[in-house]
Amino acid sequence: VQLQASGGGLVQAGDSLRLSCAASGRTFSSYAAGWFRQAPGKEREFVAAISGGGAVTYYADSVKGRFTISRDNAKNTVNLQMNSLKPEDTAVYYCAARTSIVVVTTPGLYDYWGQGTLVTVSS
Repeated sequence: VQLQASGGGLVQAGDSLRLSCAASGRTFSSYAAGWFRQAPGKEREFVAAISGGGAVTYYADSVKGRFTISRDNAKNTVNLQMNSLKPEDTAVYYCAARTSIVVVTTPGLYDYWGQGTLVTVSS
């Protein structure tokens, strides 16, 4: 599976942004997917994840209520809708997939990673 993330950019605090991750390959519904982020000087952290079929989602406390993860398996895409953005959301955002339908939050349990897309939120 190859992943291609897009949609990052420079926005102001309070604005919204939608990230997309396009996956190659077949049977994308067999893969759980997630979004992670890494700010300068910090470790990569979990943001959101979704099960293979899309029925189960999980969010980091820091984004709960503001971010929404979704997927369209017919189009092999996973999206992250980010609302009410804050300067502390500034980071490179990565999409990831794992060869299981089960949602997990640990980066090391994901098998495939996209190249990252930069989100910058100004105050």
